[in-house]
Amino acid sequence: MSADDLVIDVRNASVRYTVPHERIPTFKEFAIRWLRGRIEWREFQALTDVTLGVRRGERVGIIGRNGAGKTTLLKVIARVLRPRTGTVRTRGRIVPLLELGAGFDPELSGRENILLNGSMLGHSRRYMQARIPAIVAFAGLEEFIDAPLRTYSTGMVARLGFAIATDVEPDVLLLDEVLSVGDVAFQQKCMARMAGFRAAGATFLFVSHALGTVLELCERAIWIEGGRIRQDGPAPAVVAAFEAAMGTAAAAGAPLAASGGG
Repeated sequence: MSADDLVIDVRNASVRYTVPHERIPTFKEFAIRWLRGRIEWREFQALTDVTLGVRRGERVGIIGRNGAGKTTLLKVIARVLRPRTGTVRTRGRIVPLLELGAGFDPELSGRENILLNGSMLGHSRRYMQARIPAIVAFAGLEEFIDAPLRTYSTGMVARLGFAIATDVEPDVLLLDEVLSVGDVAFQQKCMARMAGFRAAGATFLFVSHALGTVLELCERAIWIEGGRIRQDGPAPAVVAAFEAAMGTAAAAGAPLAASGGG
C-alpha cells in the first residue's frame, strides 16, 4: 500500500496513560491526596506499536473488547491524543464523532450551538445559517431548537451532534459508538445517512460493539486486542474470528471487559 494512496497513515503508534492506582470518588478527595503526595500512580499501555493505513473511500470497522484501545486509536487519528511514540498522518478534513455533544455550550440554545459547532468544523456562519433548517429537521428538534441546551435530554444532545457532524460529507468521518443514539426511528435515519455516505464512496472508521452494523457498513474490519492489532482484513472474516474468540473466552469463564483504553 503506497503512502500516496492513504488518507490515514498510522506508523508504530503507542499511547500510555498514567492513572491513579485506586479509584478516587471525588475531585475534592483527589486534590487533597495530590497535595499530600498520597496518590499512587500506575502506567497503562493503551496502544502498542499500532500501524495501519486507510485508503480514500474505505469503510473500516474497529472491533474489540472493552478496554482494547479502540477509542484511543480514534483519538490518535483525530489528533485529540498525541502518541508517545510513532507518527500519524492524515489528508483532508477529519470530522470526529467521538463524543456527541462535545464542544457544545449548555447555556446557549440549540440554534446557537449549531453555529458554534459548525465554526469548530471549519464552516462559516453564513453557511451554517443556511444549513440550520436541514440540521434541525434531521435531529427532530423543531420545537426545542431555541431552548437552552441544558434543558435537552442526553438523547436530544446526541441527535443534534450527529446531525451537525454529518450534515455535509467530510473527507474522513470517525465514529465511536454513535449510531445507537436516540430512538429506533432516529437510529434508522442514522443508518440511512451512513449508507448514503457509503454509496458516495466516503471514507469512515467506525468503532462499535454492534457487529451486525459493522458488517452492514464496512468492507474491512480491524480487531484490536490489548492495545495491538490482532487481525486486519475483510469484515466477515475478522468479525467471525472475533466472535469465535469471544465464545471461547466466555466458555472458559474469562472476563470480556477490561479497564481503560477504550
